Amino acid sequence: MAQRFMETYGYDMILGSIAAFYVVMIPYTKVEESFNVQAMHDILYHQHHIENYDHLDFPGVVPRTFIGALLVSSLASPLIYVMNLLQLPKIYGLLAVRLALGCIILLTLRFFRVQIRNKFGRQVEAFFVIFVSIQFHMLFYCTRPLPNILAMGLVNMAYGYWFKGSFYAALNCLIFATVVFRCDILLLLGPLGLELLLTNSISFWKALRYCIGAALFSIGLTVLVDSFLWRKPLWPEFEVFWFNSVLNRSSEWGTQSFHWYFSSALPRSLLAAYPLFALGVLLERRLLFYVLPVFSFILLYSKLPHKELRFIISSIPIFNLSAAVAASRIYNNRKKSLWNLLYIVMLGLLIISLGGTMTTFMASYENYPGGSALKELHNFGYVTNSTDEVRVHIDTFSAINGVSRFCENGFPWRYSKEEEIPLDEYCHRNFTYLLNEHHNIKGFKCLFSVNGFSRLRLQTGFPQVSLITEPKVYVHGSITNKYITHQNWPGCI
Repeated sequence: MAQRFMETYGYDMILGSIAAFYVVMIPYTKVEESFNVQAMHDILYHQHHIENYDHLDFPGVVPRTFIGALLVSSLASPLIYVMNLLQLPKIYGLLAVRLALGCIILLTLRFFRVQIRNKFGRQVEAFFVIFVSIQFHMLFYCTRPLPNILAMGLVNMAYGYWFKGSFYAALNCLIFATVVFRCDILLLLGPLGLELLLTNSISFWKALRYCIGAALFSIGLTVLVDSFLWRKPLWPEFEVFWFNSVLNRSSEWGTQSFHWYFSSALPRSLLAAYPLFALGVLLERRLLFYVLPVFSFILLYSKLPHKELRFIISSIPIFNLSAAVAASRIYNNRKKSLWNLLYIVMLGLLIISLGGTMTTFMASYENYPGGSALKELHNFGYVTNSTDEVRVHIDTFSAINGVSRFCENGFPWRYSKEEEIPLDEYCHRNFTYLLNEHHNIKGFKCLFSVNGFSRLRLQTGFPQVSLITEPKVYVHGSITNKYITHQNWPGCI
């Protein structure tokens, strides 16, 4: 029975274990995840008291939907209930919601993987799992509550239905993902729908009926849920579309060249699978039908000036499939002279990929100084017989680099994220501690600093790459507080 269990769920346990390792080692979140993280916290801890929700005070640049946060929070709520009974810190709640999200995404990836097995065989499935395992970004991001990841779950489902021959179901998944989570999935929906029409895989009028029905249902659901929680009539993803595509405001966050996805994002995320996916298309003609719409998706997306890896992360499974087909063909023919050379090259690429993933992991581990600083401050404790509040101000840099409401403790700790306070104004605000990116602040003593990732450095010897860190967040204490001035702090460099 154990052997049968491993044959059925072995791959899931491998992928799930790696994803869970990333969650435990790097629990904090970045600014891109802040809305869903805070929404999950508020749903779990404030429940129906919407007036206490974070988004009412910090709405963000554009509104986002609560549907993903509601789904993940519902799955995590039994664990949160047990944690509350055991009086565990809320940071464990962050682990719970991230693990719940990871389970959702990996289940959708399993659905796609089963279709890969049915169409291309178990060996291709095995290589697919190998590539996913040694790549950092897929399993690292699958637990991070980004709109792109919530959409990727539906895209994985669409891929599975596409391979299964359930084309209308695939289109419905992409429509829901487009309307509710990420409007840019339209750039994948278009090429895929066009290909299905040109190959007579679907009927135009039947597809139109299905698509209109799915779109109306999706719009109705998101408007109903989000209008209630945002306290105004709202279709969040339409506002995102207007902001990013019509007004082209996303370019304010930086621009990259047209080829950036092909020359930087895909090589970093696919690693060994990047050169192999092109070989897979050449070796297996069936793959062109599946790769072409996804390739077109990235090509269309490349026209937008603001680019990030997470925008195209839903394309990685298809490219991994193509690479897995190439790896399987190379493995089966490895005893032939030319193929043997390719086999040796492939093994070398896999080893290099593993090294690259380890390096990226170590860099990411050092990339959340705000969350680490707040945790370290809590660990020092606050011994006092009074009932005074311990007021901590968290500046913008710290907030976007690891701090969320899941990181906060209960009384006597109180937290402020008030923005744009001048440095010489802090001493008049009655803050006990500050998390700040500046070393010197009037009226405060620098207690300790937390390093963060700065850059990679090439060097001779082993390893040939080292991580350079430098102080990123400084924790200050008020000089008027006798406990702080008499405590033995590490100090700041």
